[in-house]
Amino acid sequence: MSTEKVKIVVDSSSDVLQFENIGFASAPLKIITSEREYVDDNSLDVGEMVEGLLHYNGKSSTSCPNPEDWLKTFGDAQTVFCVTITAALSGSYNSACIAKKMYEAEYPERKVYVINSYSTGPEMKLIIEKIRELVLAGLEFDDVAEQTQTYMKKTGLLFMLQSMKNLANNGRVSHIKAKMAGILGIRALGKASDEGTLEMLEKCRGENNSGIAIIAQLKNQGYKGGKVRIAHCLNESFALRIKDLLVQEFGNFDAEVYSCRGLCSFYAEKGGILVGFEK
Repeated sequence: MSTEKVKIVVDSSSDVLQFENIGFASAPLKIITSEREYVDDNSLDVGEMVEGLLHYNGKSSTSCPNPEDWLKTFGDAQTVFCVTITAALSGSYNSACIAKKMYEAEYPERKVYVINSYSTGPEMKLIIEKIRELVLAGLEFDDVAEQTQTYMKKTGLLFMLQSMKNLANNGRVSHIKAKMAGILGIRALGKASDEGTLEMLEKCRGENNSGIAIIAQLKNQGYKGGKVRIAHCLNESFALRIKDLLVQEFGNFDAEVYSCRGLCSFYAEKGGILVGFEK
């Protein structure tokens, strides 16, 4: 498969807005409150959004790209690999599937493969990195699709939240639970389940205990020293601490630490981190 007309497209929950060595585009999600709408694209000031949401007490929601938004990302590519946030939390996957049908109906000679990541953030980043690797290796369309699905069975996502205020405002958890967690200084540690839902694993107090718990859960989930992508919401020091703990345990490995964009910052909230990893 020639790479010249191949394109990887994602929604902005991947935290990836630019990608090298292959055609790439990102479709922005939106974070919506009664006071303001935040578009998760290059122009979004994530720090300003996070601070604004800290002082906002009304209802909030998110909005996924519509089929027309997805079609814009496809451009004139002959082959498109499209990766979306878990369908259990968003309509992005269904919207992308509609765009695929529209695109292939208009251009029968072109192909679009839509992938429900069953996850978000750094696990999505691992998936698109794998797709790029397979495409650049010269694999054909069906082989890239098959090997990507196989690879996804060997990746996972953990998250640690210092606050659940936005999850409460979004209707994901009760306001009472979110408030009590904040008062008691509890940090929630969870994972993306096999069904793509948010599954809570345990509660921790303090940064040191949280770091130890994350490493223990990574090992429980099958991590043995593969790639790790750590995204943080205004908490680089803790993200680097997790990386250092992993180096102490497993030696040098392929790791990357970076900031969450808008959608992941909305769910992770200030201080939260997401860890995508290979099993």
